[in-house]
Amino acid sequence: MNAGKEVCGRDTDSQYVELAVEIFSMLADATRVRLILALRDAELSVNQLAGIVGKSPAAVSQHLAKMRLARMVSSRQDGTKVFYRLANEHARQLVTDAIFQAEHALGGTPLHHHKEAEDNR
Repeated sequence: MNAGKEVCGRDTDSQYVELAVEIFSMLADATRVRLILALRDAELSVNQLAGIVGKSPAAVSQHLAKMRLARMVSSRQDGTKVFYRLANEHARQLVTDAIFQAEHALGGTPLHHHKEAEDNR
């Protein structure tokens, strides 16, 4: 009866639920969230990213390697430098939504609602 019926990725019985949990697990690290925030608008080298997130280049490289395996970032080599960028807009959106949720958790009017109110003027 359900032969050929595609299951929506957002259904409770979706095959993607476990993979989504792995993605959340990948983002359950402050350095990785900071890396995604740093990469949201630019392609950056490991050294640039290390300076932005306040970690050693070796530590940043390890995080980026894991994020590359998870297909959250992609890389490009230029001579001896490796540059990273977000693989797609979804990691940026996940982190943005998590930050917005964190703002709501603090109570009061979240900062992103102040921005939305300014944009509507």
